Amino acid sequence: MLSHSVAACANDLPPRVLKHDYRDAMARLGAAVNVITTDGPGGQAGFTASAVCSVTDEPPTLLVCLNRGASVYDAFLANGVVCVNVLAHGQEALSNLFGGKTSMAERFAAAQWGELATGAPVLDGALVSFDCRVAETTQVGTHDILFCEVLAIRHGEPGKGLMYFERAYHGLGI
Repeated sequence: MLSHSVAACANDLPPRVLKHDYRDAMARLGAAVNVITTDGPGGQAGFTASAVCSVTDEPPTLLVCLNRGASVYDAFLANGVVCVNVLAHGQEALSNLFGGKTSMAERFAAAQWGELATGAPVLDGALVSFDCRVAETTQVGTHDILFCEVLAIRHGEPGKGLMYFERAYHGLGI
């Protein structure tokens, strides 16, 4: 019965929410700040993302949203592997660097990196890093949703997480 009611209401929906209004509202949804990295045949690349979340723990899977217009898109698509590096409070400059227009060489030179199972760069000093293979990709609007199966995890030192809320960084935790 519920699906019938939803379908009936769909015809009575108000006009679509404006992009600006949506972005303003999303600024009130706090999120962890992550540097997403890859390496392989498509080259080394990375970007800053807050659109990351857990999907399931069996198999351990998370998702990452990637804009198809991003300069790093082709590298991520070609490599099929990612590392989600969860940033700590105090790593704001690294977040800005990976979120900007600087070269990949400059981005990666700003920190120390290792690797786990996939060869994607693992950030030294991250609160935690999830090394993954991209198991599935779905397109929605301007973005691809990468469903990433976690193959290895590296825990960093305990500390405050780096959150983004109301268009500003905030420390959260210990």
